[in-house]
Amino acid sequence: MSLSDIAYSVLDLAHARVDASYGDAYAGMVSAAKHADALGYRRYWMAEHHSMEGIGSSATSVLIGHIAGATERIRVGAGGIMLPNHAPMVIAEHFGTLEELYPGRIDLGVGRAPGSDGATMRALRRDISSGVDDFPEQLAELQYFLADARRGQNVMAVPGQGSHVPIWLLGSSLYSAQLAAKRGLPFAFASHFAPRLLMEALHLYRTGFQPSEVLDKPYAAIGVPVAAAPTDAEAAHLFTTAQQSILALLRGEHLRLRPPVESMEALWNPAEAQHIREFHQLAVVGSPTTVKHKLEQLAEQTGTDEFIFASSFYQQSDRLRSLEIVAKAMTGV
Repeated sequence: MSLSDIAYSVLDLAHARVDASYGDAYAGMVSAAKHADALGYRRYWMAEHHSMEGIGSSATSVLIGHIAGATERIRVGAGGIMLPNHAPMVIAEHFGTLEELYPGRIDLGVGRAPGSDGATMRALRRDISSGVDDFPEQLAELQYFLADARRGQNVMAVPGQGSHVPIWLLGSSLYSAQLAAKRGLPFAFASHFAPRLLMEALHLYRTGFQPSEVLDKPYAAIGVPVAAAPTDAEAAHLFTTAQQSILALLRGEHLRLRPPVESMEALWNPAEAQHIREFHQLAVVGSPTTVKHKLEQLAEQTGTDEFIFASSFYQQSDRLRSLEIVAKAMTGV
């Protein structure tokens, strides 16, 4: 499979630095989104998280509108909205509004995880037992409110009803893969942080896929951590910012971006190092030549239709340069 046949996209968490504000993080998002738009990236997605110091993407639909308004071509959306945190009708209204503002450019990826802990779930007014058993019903309700209105329908999402905003199913489990296949929806696997079940999930999705009004054949995207730089050594150095973020997550510390370090050895213990290496099992880190080679291998192994790249750079200039290197690897230009 040629890389030029694969779509390439961006996932952003509005990650704030230790020495900067969330406003600075949002300005960085706009800059990166504009750059990605010019470089031919297909989508720019944001993920819903709550009560995580350093992650500023909690008001996901607000940020989607902000990014869509600053860009021209690139699709903008949620990767994803954690549906059990919300009434499906409200999400349909939010994304119906976005679709009216930016026609043909809005995606709605949904997941069943809370995006935070139990106490935060309760603060969000979410039933702590909700999410797993009733997620198919929540998904069906969301689809109902985005579809054409039915005769006699008394409650409608306005705007939203009839907007047909594309729904993706997101997940890091086999459950999500099977549900996406059953509903005939595009599927995005969160292999940027949970790579272990990737191949099995893709197999279940593709073999169990049932054509729908949305898709006549399966369409799968996979999350890929990335850090591209002129040399392998520089890329590895810059990637320590991402590694420190996962180390902080393991230890229950703040998640603000930390500057890169010369070595992680003094920061983590062997168990933590092993966990983080497994977490980043699919990471594409290196020079332009290395990045292209690793992406070609990953494309051959997975047969993916789309890469969704996730990155954590301390300096915005490094982030923009990485976007350029990856785009050139994907297009061969």
